[in-house]
Amino acid sequence: MSRITRAFTDGKVFIPFLTCGDPDLSTTEALVLAMAEAGADIIELGIPFSDPTAEGPVIQAANLRALRGGVTTDAIFQMVRRLRKICDIPLVFMTYANVVFSRGTDQFLRQAAEAGVDGLILPDVPFEEKEEFAASCRTHGLDFISLIAPTSAGRITRIAREAEGFVYCVSSLGVTGMRSQITTDIGAMVDLVRKANPEIPCAVGFGISTPAQAAAMAALSDGAIVGSAIVRLVEQYGREAVPHVRRFVAEMKAAFS
Repeated sequence: MSRITRAFTDGKVFIPFLTCGDPDLSTTEALVLAMAEAGADIIELGIPFSDPTAEGPVIQAANLRALRGGVTTDAIFQMVRRLRKICDIPLVFMTYANVVFSRGTDQFLRQAAEAGVDGLILPDVPFEEKEEFAASCRTHGLDFISLIAPTSAGRITRIAREAEGFVYCVSSLGVTGMRSQITTDIGAMVDLVRKANPEIPCAVGFGISTPAQAAAMAALSDGAIVGSAIVRLVEQYGREAVPHVRRFVAEMKAAFS
């Protein structure tokens, strides 16, 4: 059983997101450990990209800060290797196709697997083009995690049938970012996934920023993903963000119980 699959066997799952290298990789590394200690079940690690089209202004700004700070994919791999010596939490890379292409898809995924990464999310790769990456993920033992959106409609069943790891249910149209309300019929999306593939868990992301929202989304699915609210704390507190993020993650996880 993979680390990702195991994470979904013990109740609702909380998945926080970080942009690697914002404000620096030492802080990112400390944040991963703090979030794991605070109750996170899986952690998404964003590899910065100069044109992160799925991201709202908060995470876009974090990408630019990290790139200006000189973060590299090699340094991120090295950070994951260090983390793997002391931390067993599932880690998922979230980045863009060009980041993978620029290294060579097979080489990128081989190095990711060797470092200890468990899965990959590429929000700019449509379902119809995923096999170029998914096949190499399978070769190296990573889950290629598919996204479904409110606009996926008739494609949800096809996506769910081929899903690996978990299905990332996008709660809102547009880019990532905090929202005061989530109006998408998440329950209907999750029901379609479960009918097509009862074995695959669903986690909901995009727009979740409060414990109440996270609990509401987790009640309809198998877990919640939070990015912008955490990245904003990192922006606000910089290298002093660790205790603030730890407290936030603990509050989010507590809302599930």
